[in-house]
Amino acid sequence: MSLRRNTSTPKSLLAAAAIAVATTAATLLLPAGDANAATCWFGSCYSYVTGRQHTTTSGAGVTMYQAAPANVSANGHSLQELALQNTNSTTTADTVEIGWTIDPGTYGDYQTHLFVFFWINGQPQCYNAGCGFVQVSSTVTAGMTLTPGTYGSFALRNYNGDWWAYYNNVPFGYFPGSEWGGAFTTAHTVSAFGEVSAPSQPSCTQMGDGVFGSQSGASSISNYQLYGSSSQPYFAVTATDPSYYDAGSATPTSFRLGGPGGC
Repeated sequence: MSLRRNTSTPKSLLAAAAIAVATTAATLLLPAGDANAATCWFGSCYSYVTGRQHTTTSGAGVTMYQAAPANVSANGHSLQELALQNTNSTTTADTVEIGWTIDPGTYGDYQTHLFVFFWINGQPQCYNAGCGFVQVSSTVTAGMTLTPGTYGSFALRNYNGDWWAYYNNVPFGYFPGSEWGGAFTTAHTVSAFGEVSAPSQPSCTQMGDGVFGSQSGASSISNYQLYGSSSQPYFAVTATDPSYYDAGSATPTSFRLGGPGGC
Protein backbone atom coordinates (compact mmCIF):
# COMPACT_ATOMS: atom_id res chain seq x y z
CA MET A 1 0.00 0.00 0.00
CA SER A 2 1.17 3.55 -0.67
CA LEU A 3 1.67 5.90 2.26
CA ARG A 4 -0.83 8.72 2.63
CA ARG A 5 0.23 11.38 5.12
CA ASN A 6 -2.69 13.71 5.74
CA THR A 7 -3.83 14.60 9.24
CA SER A 8 -6.80 16.66 8.14
CA THR A 9 -8.68 14.32 5.80
CA PRO A 10 -12.42 14.14 6.45
CA LYS A 11 -12.11 10.38 6.92
CA SER A 12 -9.58 10.69 9.76
CA LEU A 13 -11.58 13.45 11.43
CA LEU A 14 -14.72 11.34 11.31
CA ALA A 15 -12.82 8.39 12.76
CA ALA A 16 -11.47 10.55 15.57
CA ALA A 17 -14.98 11.68 16.43
CA ALA A 18 -16.21 8.09 16.69
CA ILE A 19 -14.50 7.23 20.01
CA ALA A 20 -16.91 6.70 22.94
CA VAL A 21 -16.44 5.56 26.54
CA ALA A 22 -17.91 2.34 27.94
CA THR A 23 -18.79 1.45 31.54
CA THR A 24 -17.07 -1.02 33.88
CA ALA A 25 -17.87 -4.33 35.52
CA ALA A 26 -16.26 -7.02 37.67
CA THR A 27 -12.90 -8.63 36.88
CA LEU A 28 -11.41 -12.09 37.27
CA LEU A 29 -7.79 -13.06 38.03
CA LEU A 30 -7.01 -16.61 36.96
CA PRO A 31 -3.91 -18.64 37.90
CA ALA A 32 -1.87 -20.31 35.20
CA GLY A 33 -2.07 -24.09 35.10
CA ASP A 34 1.70 -24.47 34.60
CA ALA A 35 4.42 -22.25 36.03
CA ASN A 36 6.53 -22.80 32.90
CA ALA A 37 3.89 -22.75 30.17
CA ALA A 38 5.47 -20.55 27.51
CA THR A 39 4.07 -21.16 24.03
CA CYS A 40 6.72 -22.16 21.47
CA TRP A 41 5.86 -21.63 17.77
CA PHE A 42 7.17 -19.74 14.74
CA GLY A 43 10.71 -20.56 15.96
CA SER A 44 10.46 -18.76 19.32
CA CYS A 45 9.02 -19.22 22.82
CA TYR A 46 6.41 -16.71 23.99
CA SER A 47 5.43 -15.77 27.55
CA TYR A 48 2.28 -13.76 28.28
CA VAL A 49 0.46 -11.82 30.96
CA THR A 50 -2.98 -11.19 29.50
CA GLY A 51 -6.28 -9.49 30.20
CA ARG A 52 -8.95 -10.97 27.93
CA GLN A 53 -12.66 -10.67 27.25
CA HIS A 54 -14.96 -12.58 24.91
CA THR A 55 -17.62 -10.19 23.62
CA THR A 56 -18.90 -8.55 20.45
CA THR A 57 -17.46 -5.10 19.79
CA SER A 58 -16.38 -2.75 17.03
CA GLY A 59 -13.38 -1.50 18.99
CA ALA A 60 -11.46 -1.18 22.23
CA GLY A 61 -8.92 1.05 23.92
CA VAL A 62 -6.43 0.96 26.80
CA THR A 63 -3.79 3.11 28.44
CA MET A 64 -0.38 1.46 28.74
CA TYR A 65 2.80 2.29 30.59
CA GLN A 66 5.57 2.57 28.01
CA ALA A 67 8.65 0.80 29.34
CA ALA A 68 12.17 -0.10 28.18
CA PRO A 69 12.60 -3.77 29.13
CA ALA A 70 16.20 -4.98 29.28
CA ASN A 71 17.94 -8.12 28.01
CA VAL A 72 15.88 -8.45 24.83
CA SER A 73 17.56 -11.03 22.57
CA ALA A 74 18.71 -9.97 19.11
CA ASN A 75 16.02 -12.10 17.47
CA GLY A 76 13.34 -11.62 20.12
CA HIS A 77 11.14 -8.88 21.51
CA SER A 78 9.33 -7.56 24.58
CA LEU A 79 6.06 -5.69 24.11
CA GLN A 80 2.69 -4.63 25.40
CA GLU A 81 -0.28 -4.52 23.06
CA LEU A 82 -4.00 -4.46 22.43
CA ALA A 83 -5.36 -7.08 20.00
CA LEU A 84 -8.84 -7.62 18.54
CA GLN A 85 -9.80 -10.95 16.95
CA ASN A 86 -12.90 -12.29 15.26
CA THR A 87 -12.49 -15.68 16.95
CA ASN A 88 -10.61 -17.24 19.85
CA SER A 89 -8.90 -19.74 17.52
CA THR A 90 -5.31 -18.69 16.88
CA THR A 91 -5.07 -20.83 13.76
CA THR A 92 -8.01 -19.17 11.96
CA ALA A 93 -8.37 -15.72 13.54
CA ASP A 94 -8.44 -12.40 11.74
CA THR A 95 -6.60 -10.01 14.04
CA VAL A 96 -5.52 -6.37 14.35
CA GLU A 97 -2.90 -5.25 16.88
CA ILE A 98 -1.45 -2.02 18.27
CA GLY A 99 1.11 -1.44 21.00
CA TRP A 100 4.71 -0.69 21.86
CA THR A 101 7.70 -2.98 21.43
CA ILE A 102 11.44 -3.37 21.72
CA ASP A 103 12.35 -5.54 18.72
CA PRO A 104 15.94 -5.25 17.46
CA GLY A 105 15.33 -7.64 14.58
CA THR A 106 12.59 -5.40 13.15
CA TYR A 107 13.89 -1.93 14.03
CA GLY A 108 17.66 -2.43 14.30
CA ASP A 109 17.85 -0.90 17.80
CA TYR A 110 16.76 -1.39 21.41
CA GLN A 111 14.42 1.58 21.61
CA THR A 112 10.70 1.51 22.36
CA HIS A 113 8.60 1.76 19.18
CA LEU A 114 4.92 2.19 18.35
CA PHE A 115 3.70 -0.67 16.16
CA VAL A 116 0.68 -2.10 14.37
CA PHE A 117 0.34 -5.62 13.00
CA PHE A 118 -2.37 -7.82 11.49
CA TRP A 119 -3.30 -11.43 10.72
CA ILE A 120 -5.50 -12.91 8.00
CA ASN A 121 -7.09 -16.30 8.70
CA GLY A 122 -4.47 -17.16 11.30
CA GLN A 123 -1.54 -16.15 9.08
CA PRO A 124 0.79 -13.35 10.27
CA GLN A 125 1.23 -10.45 7.84
CA CYS A 126 3.63 -7.57 8.53
CA TYR A 127 4.43 -4.62 10.77
CA ASN A 128 3.45 -1.02 10.22
CA ALA A 129 3.25 0.33 6.66
CA GLY A 130 5.21 -2.55 5.17
CA CYS A 131 1.96 -3.96 3.79
CA GLY A 132 -1.74 -3.40 4.31
CA PHE A 133 -1.62 -0.55 6.82
CA VAL A 134 -2.41 2.89 5.36
CA GLN A 135 -0.61 5.72 7.17
CA VAL A 136 -2.54 9.02 7.28
CA SER A 137 -0.92 11.09 10.04
CA SER A 138 2.34 13.01 9.72
CA THR A 139 2.73 13.47 13.48
CA VAL A 140 2.00 9.94 14.70
CA THR A 141 3.57 7.23 12.55
CA ALA A 142 3.64 3.46 12.90
CA GLY A 143 7.18 2.50 13.93
CA MET A 144 8.10 5.81 15.57
CA THR A 145 10.04 5.79 18.83
CA LEU A 146 8.20 6.39 22.12
CA THR A 147 9.43 7.78 25.41
CA PRO A 148 9.94 5.13 28.13
CA GLY A 149 8.58 5.98 31.55
CA THR A 150 5.47 7.66 30.15
CA TYR A 151 1.91 6.55 29.44
CA GLY A 152 0.18 6.30 26.07
CA SER A 153 -3.38 5.55 25.01
CA PHE A 154 -3.87 2.89 22.32
CA ALA A 155 -7.11 2.05 20.53
CA LEU A 156 -8.49 0.10 17.58
CA ARG A 157 -11.89 0.87 16.09
CA ASN A 158 -13.76 -0.34 13.04
CA TYR A 159 -15.15 2.59 11.11
CA ASN A 160 -16.95 2.13 7.78
CA GLY A 161 -15.41 -1.35 7.46
CA ASP A 162 -11.79 -0.30 8.06
CA TRP A 163 -9.82 -0.92 11.27
CA TRP A 164 -8.46 2.41 12.51
CA ALA A 165 -5.48 2.71 14.86
CA TYR A 166 -5.29 5.50 17.47
CA TYR A 167 -2.37 6.67 19.56
CA ASN A 168 -3.08 9.32 22.19
CA ASN A 169 -6.44 9.91 20.49
CA VAL A 170 -4.87 10.55 17.06
CA PRO A 171 -6.23 8.30 14.27
CA PHE A 172 -2.91 7.76 12.51
CA GLY A 173 -3.84 5.08 9.98
CA TYR A 174 -6.00 2.09 9.18
CA PHE A 175 -6.11 -1.45 7.88
CA PRO A 176 -8.51 -1.54 4.90
CA GLY A 177 -11.39 -3.93 5.36
CA SER A 178 -10.60 -5.27 1.90
CA GLU A 179 -7.65 -7.15 3.45
CA TRP A 180 -10.28 -9.54 4.85
CA GLY A 181 -12.70 -9.24 1.96
CA GLY A 182 -14.95 -7.01 4.07
CA ALA A 183 -15.77 -9.91 6.42
CA PHE A 184 -13.91 -8.67 9.54
CA THR A 185 -15.94 -5.78 10.97
CA THR A 186 -16.46 -6.84 14.59
CA ALA A 187 -14.25 -8.50 17.18
CA HIS A 188 -15.26 -11.31 19.51
CA THR A 189 -12.05 -11.55 21.54
CA VAL A 190 -10.29 -8.52 23.04
CA SER A 191 -6.85 -9.06 24.58
CA ALA A 192 -4.44 -6.63 26.22
CA PHE A 193 -1.16 -8.16 27.26
CA GLY A 194 2.56 -8.19 27.80
CA GLU A 195 4.55 -10.58 25.61
CA VAL A 196 8.15 -11.78 25.66
CA SER A 197 9.61 -13.63 22.68
CA ALA A 198 12.95 -15.38 23.01
CA PRO A 199 14.75 -18.27 21.30
CA SER A 200 14.24 -20.49 24.34
CA GLN A 201 12.57 -20.50 27.75
CA PRO A 202 13.33 -19.53 30.47
CA SER A 203 14.54 -16.22 29.11
CA CYS A 204 16.43 -13.34 30.71
CA THR A 205 14.26 -10.86 28.79
CA GLN A 206 12.30 -8.48 30.99
CA MET A 207 8.59 -7.85 30.55
CA GLY A 208 7.44 -4.30 31.20
CA ASP A 209 9.96 -2.53 33.40
CA GLY A 210 11.29 -5.81 34.81
CA VAL A 211 9.25 -5.60 38.03
CA PHE A 212 6.82 -8.41 38.83
CA GLY A 213 3.22 -7.34 38.26
CA SER A 214 2.41 -8.46 41.80
CA GLN A 215 4.78 -5.79 43.14
CA SER A 216 4.42 -2.02 43.29
CA GLY A 217 6.20 -0.09 40.56
CA ALA A 218 5.33 -2.59 37.83
CA SER A 219 4.18 -1.73 34.34
CA SER A 220 0.43 -1.47 33.77
CA ILE A 221 -2.50 -1.70 31.38
CA SER A 222 -5.47 0.44 32.43
CA ASN A 223 -8.56 2.40 31.32
CA TYR A 224 -9.89 -0.52 29.28
CA GLN A 225 -12.89 0.58 27.17
CA LEU A 226 -15.17 -1.04 24.61
CA TYR A 227 -16.64 0.84 21.66
CA GLY A 228 -19.88 -0.05 19.93
CA SER A 229 -20.62 -2.91 22.33
CA SER A 230 -23.50 -3.76 24.64
CA SER A 231 -21.04 -5.48 26.98
CA GLN A 232 -19.27 -3.94 29.92
CA PRO A 233 -15.45 -4.21 30.06
CA TYR A 234 -14.52 -7.38 31.96
CA PHE A 235 -10.90 -8.55 32.04
CA ALA A 236 -10.01 -12.13 32.94
CA VAL A 237 -6.28 -11.91 33.74
CA THR A 238 -3.83 -14.81 33.33
CA ALA A 239 -0.07 -15.40 33.30
CA THR A 240 1.44 -18.28 31.32
CA ASP A 241 4.55 -18.64 33.52
CA PRO A 242 4.20 -16.58 36.71
CA SER A 243 7.57 -17.73 38.04
CA TYR A 244 9.07 -15.26 35.56
CA TYR A 245 6.25 -12.78 34.78
CA ASP A 246 3.03 -12.23 36.70
CA ALA A 247 0.05 -9.93 37.22
CA GLY A 248 -1.34 -7.99 40.16
CA SER A 249 -3.84 -5.36 41.30
CA ALA A 250 -6.47 -6.50 38.80
CA THR A 251 -9.59 -4.31 38.58
CA PRO A 252 -12.45 -4.39 36.08
CA THR A 253 -10.42 -2.36 33.60
CA SER A 254 -6.77 -2.57 34.63
CA PHE A 255 -3.92 -4.73 35.93
CA ARG A 256 -0.20 -4.55 36.60
CA LEU A 257 2.13 -6.88 34.73
CA GLY A 258 5.76 -7.73 34.22
CA GLY A 259 8.77 -9.53 35.57
CA PRO A 260 12.53 -10.05 35.29
CA GLY A 261 12.44 -13.33 33.39
CA GLY A 262 14.30 -16.44 34.44
CA CYS A 263 17.64 -14.81 35.42
